Amino acid sequence: MIREATPDDLPAITALYGREVLTGTATFELEPPSLAEMTDRFEAVRARGLPWFVAEIDGAFAGYAYASPFRPRPAYRYGVEGSIYVEETARGHGVGRALLAALIDRARALGLRHIIGAISDSATSQASIGLHERLGFSRVGRYHQVGWKFDRWLDVQLMQLDLDPTGVPPKAPGIDLTGGLA
Repeated sequence: MIREATPDDLPAITALYGREVLTGTATFELEPPSLAEMTDRFEAVRARGLPWFVAEIDGAFAGYAYASPFRPRPAYRYGVEGSIYVEETARGHGVGRALLAALIDRARALGLRHIIGAISDSATSQASIGLHERLGFSRVGRYHQVGWKFDRWLDVQLMQLDLDPTGVPPKAPGIDLTGGLA
């Protein structure tokens, strides 16, 4: 089940993200953020009218995903960056796909133009890259050796989903980068 995240989900979200910070390469953070910091991040996303979803399997927390502004400059207001984290025990059960599909649907409904994925390109990230490709994302570039974590350099694979490939002018004003949809 995919649903809107609530403040009650933040302890599970913080724990999952903290484990990824300490053991994974999906984030380049080196120190797990506190619950207070994750609460601030959650509130900032929600204040902009952007989605933050939680996945559950049989009522148990299985992962989360959210969309955040792609870049802070106003011309970027039609694009978001998607982030997805799935509990290790829930991987391979369609959780990541369901979360990404929910982000895509919401971004379209908001009248946005692009979703960007920035995926660390390590051996453990191939499933995420493949998932994005199956849902229509294209590989659009790569940052080479931009992250140093676990005593090695990591690349970042850039992926993009064009929600309206016709290139017509936007129908919606996009994201107000100071809060709420413009």
